[in-house]
Amino acid sequence: MSFAEREQARARRHRRVRRRVQGSGARPRLCVHRSLRHLYAQVVDDSQGRTVVAASSVETAAGVSGCNRQTAAAVGRLIGERARAAGVTAVVFDRGGYLYHGRVQALAEAAREAGLEF
Repeated sequence: MSFAEREQARARRHRRVRRRVQGSGARPRLCVHRSLRHLYAQVVDDSQGRTVVAASSVETAAGVSGCNRQTAAAVGRLIGERARAAGVTAVVFDRGGYLYHGRVQALAEAAREAGLEF
């Protein structure tokens, strides 16, 4: 299976999940995007169509280089802290069609440790 086919399959999974997973003002959606080099996380209020907070491994605030589980955990802690500062305590987790494993799992667990409930 080529990279393009894998990405199309992931996009199909993501669309299927997004039919049911919606973020609201009371419980926004924590969505994750994983590229080959970086990891991105956003807390999105779908009812207003706006991003509440965001964090990524591109930022120097993450403090680690490369894209591995340690970097994912740093991004998870960062998104958790920023969300708490913005007044968000509970979110709906949207893994973006990726398996809940590796970097995605590390980000989710670190966000939970930072105080987000999901």
